[in-house]
Amino acid sequence: MGQKTHPTGIRLGIIKTWNSKWFARKNYKELLHEDLMIQKHIKENLFHAGISKVEIERTGQKIKASIHTARPGIIIGKKGAEVEKLKKTLEKLTGKELSIDIKEVRKPELDAQLVAENIALQLEKRIAFRRAMKKS
Repeated sequence: MGQKTHPTGIRLGIIKTWNSKWFARKNYKELLHEDLMIQKHIKENLFHAGISKVEIERTGQKIKASIHTARPGIIIGKKGAEVEKLKKTLEKLTGKELSIDIKEVRKPELDAQLVAENIALQLEKRIAFRRAMKKS
């Protein structure tokens, strides 16, 4: 019997890229946990904004987080107030300088993560599953 391969793992470096882009020699575990904490915090607090993915880049003591979202206006807020609030909470969690870059997903109906979240929200609202699948 053949073995199954992970669909994302087989495409990394060819079609897709990594979500975290950095290099570490000694404290790899701590940085990885920090990345996961940042991603979890962003996705939990901004779930309603339609976040597709969060990419993290590190250079020295600086962290750059790129948030791909269907609705960037919700994340930015009035005059950038929401972004600054998010930046301050993440800097407090990590203790490092952080910059946030927001990128808009032009066609959210073509992004698998956003379609799945949309269907999940519809099912939680008790909409018939066939109707939810056809609408998405």
